[in-house]
Amino acid sequence: MPPSEKLTIETPEHIALEFPLASAGSRFLAIAIDTLIQGGALLLLWLLAALTTTAFARSGAAWVVAILLLAGFVLYYGYFAVFEGLWSGQTPGKRAIGLRVITTSGRPITFYDSLLRNLLRIVDQVPGFYAVGLVSVFLTDRNQRLGDLAADTVVVAEQPIAQEHVPRRTRPGAVRRGAARLSAEELAVVETFLHRREDVPYDIRKQTAAAIAAHVRTQLNVPAGDPASDEALLEEVAAEARGGWR
Repeated sequence: MPPSEKLTIETPEHIALEFPLASAGSRFLAIAIDTLIQGGALLLLWLLAALTTTAFARSGAAWVVAILLLAGFVLYYGYFAVFEGLWSGQTPGKRAIGLRVITTSGRPITFYDSLLRNLLRIVDQVPGFYAVGLVSVFLTDRNQRLGDLAADTVVVAEQPIAQEHVPRRTRPGAVRRGAARLSAEELAVVETFLHRREDVPYDIRKQTAAAIAAHVRTQLNVPAGDPASDEALLEEVAAEARGGWR
C-alpha cells in the first residue's frame, strides 16, 4: 500500500501501527447512504408537520410546526455528531461501507472530537455537494476534510479479515511471562492491539502482531524456540498483566 494511502503511527516503543486511509470514493458512498437515511427521516418530519398544521389549523399550531422544524435542523446537522460519538466513529453509512473515524494518534474519537469535526461540515458542504470537503481530501496527505483538520481526525477503512484467521493457541495451565517487567505504555500497546485487531485487514493485523510480539519477546527474554504464536503470546501477557492467571 503506497504511503499516501495509509496512516502510520509509531508508538513510544518504536512499533509502527498502520491504518488504511479511506478513499474519497468510499467516503462519498458512505455520505450517500447517510443522506438517504436523513432524507427519509426529514420526509417523515415534513409529513408530520403537514398533518399537524392541517389538524390544528383553526386552533393555531405554529409552535408545533416550529418544534418540528427545529427537530429537522437537529436531525440534519446533529446526525453525524451523535452517531459518530455513540458508535465510536461510525454512522450507518460508514458502518455499511466499512469506514471509521479515529484520531491521528490511532485512538477512538470522543464525542467532543465528533462534535468539532461535524461543526465544520457546513463549510465542507459549500458551494454544494461537499465541494470544499472534496478539495481538502484531495489536497491533504491524510485525506482530511476541514472538519478532520480541526478535530485532528482521519477516516480509515476497516476491511474484513481474510478467512485464514490467526490461530489462537490454548494452554491447559497458567503461563507466566513476567508481564510485570513491561512498562505501562508497553502494556497499553498490547491491549490496544488486542482490542482493535478485529477491525483491521488480516495482513496488517499479522504484521502489527509480529512487530509488537518481537518487542515483547525481547523485553521478557522469551526463548527463541517458544511455540506461542505472536497473538497467543500477546494474549498471555495481557491476561497475566490483568491478573487473569493467578
